[in-house]
Amino acid sequence: MAKEVKKLYRSKKQRIIGGVCGGVAEYFEVDPTLIRLVWIAACFLWGLGIILYLAAWIIVPEKK
Repeated sequence: MAKEVKKLYRSKKQRIIGGVCGGVAEYFEVDPTLIRLVWIAACFLWGLGIILYLAAWIIVPEKK
């Protein structure tokens, strides 16, 4: 029996800007609002949130 491999994609349904947070939420099967709050906290606390979001927006493919 082959196990289905989960892949990370940017979301088309749960998108506000680029769909990165929605895609991460779909991958981990959690609420997208929770992921967005964590990402915003990362922006304010460490300043890496914006850079990581832009990198993920470029690297992670959009779901077809």
